[in-house]
Amino acid sequence: MLAKHLNILGIETSCDETSAAVVADGRRVLSSVVASQDELHGKFGGVVPEIASRAHIERINPVIAQA
Repeated sequence: MLAKHLNILGIETSCDETSAAVVADGRRVLSSVVASQDELHGKFGGVVPEIASRAHIERINPVIAQA
């Protein structure tokens, strides 16, 4: 009988980070990619929700592809 292997793609966003990771068989992390928005919000002294939202939209596909 062949063993079944399962890869899981996890996607997470916080207010200013977009992340994706791939885990094999629930135990081994194959990749973990985080795109931070520090450089976008630093000049404002805090997170700007509209800028953060647009940055998530721009970054999610490249982050997933890299993971």
